[in-house]
Amino acid sequence: MTAFPTTTRTPRTATRRSAGVPYSFLAPALLLFAAFLAAPIAYTTYLSLRRTQVTGLGLGAGSRTEVWAGLENYTRSLTDPDFLPSVYRVGAYGLIVVPTMLGLALLMALLLDAGRTRVGTFARTAIFLPYAVPAVVASLLWGFLYLPRVSPFADLLHALGITPPDVLAGSGVLWAVANIAIWGGTGFNMIVLYTALRAVPRDLYEAARLDGASDVQIAWRIKIPIVTPALIMTSVFSIIATVQVFAEPMTLRPLSNTISTTWTPLMKVYRDAFTRNDVYSAAATSVVIALATFLVSFGLLKLVGSRAFHQEDRT
Repeated sequence: MTAFPTTTRTPRTATRRSAGVPYSFLAPALLLFAAFLAAPIAYTTYLSLRRTQVTGLGLGAGSRTEVWAGLENYTRSLTDPDFLPSVYRVGAYGLIVVPTMLGLALLMALLLDAGRTRVGTFARTAIFLPYAVPAVVASLLWGFLYLPRVSPFADLLHALGITPPDVLAGSGVLWAVANIAIWGGTGFNMIVLYTALRAVPRDLYEAARLDGASDVQIAWRIKIPIVTPALIMTSVFSIIATVQVFAEPMTLRPLSNTISTTWTPLMKVYRDAFTRNDVYSAAATSVVIALATFLVSFGLLKLVGSRAFHQEDRT
């Protein structure tokens, strides 16, 4: 009988193979990240540094060529008279949406966690349901509710002898857009905060009640400090969504004369890219918006994140 040679694996070979196993699991996610996130960002940055050079009358095969522009597109984007007003509008929009939405979400999460209601499942579903409605559909729904000529609320106010306000005119449009975001985003943030509250050991609440603490004191001194990391996370998500607001004002624009094509920075990007056919300026504005989003989010995490997460570790 012929003996077959046996292969032996050295410890170094086995270590190399085991070290490559995590990368094989990460490979699909890394490929998707590179193809659908990193590559578009790199290409957008590349376009922001280019421009079209026109020779002659701009007719013919070689009359339009793409050349290096440096920071010219960024200069044009930042000095555009429509850019800063759009930033101010988004800032005012964020000051309305983020505190109101997170405050309502926290209040509803605390009420549901208190266990004082028998319709907890129905309440959670009803509060979360608006988040499942697409932003375009929600904007159309609220847009027709805002219009005095077709809104049932306007008929009710007329029956009471009250003239309904036109919220889509003047400065009221800012509150109209903010209301749609609050209506749609409160449920998601409530679920995140409520989930964090349900993870808190009930022994802490029982010990506090034995010490004579009321429900309000328990919520203020125990529940809110413990869910602060979740509150910071939802704040970051809400700020990112605020900077990227687009669907609501874009959908309401045909219903209002006060929403311009540059009402928000992303609407300006859309106008430059698809109306003016200036993809280079749109790319530069997109990069500026992305950097601003990163700086604001990173600044918020550095300002309050370490303190909150360290507090969570201590608890």
